[in-house]
Amino acid sequence: MIVKKKNKILIILKRLLLFILSAVFIWIGFHHVMKLVEQHKYPAIGQYIQIENKRMHVYTKGNGSNTIVLLSGLGTASPVLDFEPLINEMSKHNRVVVLEPFGYGWSDRTDKKRTVEHIVGELRSALKQLNIKGPYVLMPHSISGIYSMYYAHEFPDEVKAIVGIDATLPAALAYFNETPPSMPGIMRYAAPTGLARLATSLDDSAYLPLASEGAYSNENLAMTKAMTAWNGYNSNIVQEANELVSNVKKTAHMSFPSELPVLFFTRDDGRVSEDGKSQFTFLQTQLTDHTSSTILPLKGHHYLHWTKYKEMSEAVLKFLKDIGNKE
Repeated sequence: MIVKKKNKILIILKRLLLFILSAVFIWIGFHHVMKLVEQHKYPAIGQYIQIENKRMHVYTKGNGSNTIVLLSGLGTASPVLDFEPLINEMSKHNRVVVLEPFGYGWSDRTDKKRTVEHIVGELRSALKQLNIKGPYVLMPHSISGIYSMYYAHEFPDEVKAIVGIDATLPAALAYFNETPPSMPGIMRYAAPTGLARLATSLDDSAYLPLASEGAYSNENLAMTKAMTAWNGYNSNIVQEANELVSNVKKTAHMSFPSELPVLFFTRDDGRVSEDGKSQFTFLQTQLTDHTSSTILPLKGHHYLHWTKYKEMSEAVLKFLKDIGNKE
């Protein structure tokens, strides 16, 4: 009787395992079919350029004497979609360029390590292929502050100004005595296995912009949700996250050129450490000698452009006019 009972339990467990494995494979197949359908439904809204046999998606809008290059934070599903309200505002007076790095948005993925040298090199190659002459106003969000620091330090003649959106700058980790975050390598399977799609299906609010109603169109949100399923935690993003330690080490000694105008948008969250340090006091150490350099605290999310795109656009317009008047 005991042997028969054990056999029954084993049979049940095997059937349960077979059911789970079947469900997993069915979901993976469903994800890849849906991805093909979505990629047909949502074609790239910008243009492709070739960089080392890979396609990079770029989007430009507007005209003006200033070219603003928007650079996204780590893991943003599609920078073009994420920045859309800010693009629409700033392009009324400027040419705005959004480059979707490899692994982001409609761009391909790459085998190149996500070192600061490669990322900035790809950025510069893209701008040259677009025949857009500098100097540029680099507008980095979050982790792209590190790449902008490297760009401005190594190629100062190509940078007209820096406008940070709660930007991560290399010296911040030492200032706050923090260590860079990392991302488990297993996360790279989230997109190909459909786990990213499952996560967005269960709670899409965690992956969509936390903006006021009407800031993002329903089509934008639908595309953002789809792209999160395509790109969520892919191999390029995981590698970029885990390259952060090395990229910070390479740039920690750098500073923006003393005469380079900088404008820092930062979250006004009231957080101050026991020793009196805050994001505002840190950014004060990063201001340059240019008379237009300043810090503008704003109430909002780390993705300040989700809700403060109008205020930011107005501040950038004034900042660039001040720079022009002093040239």
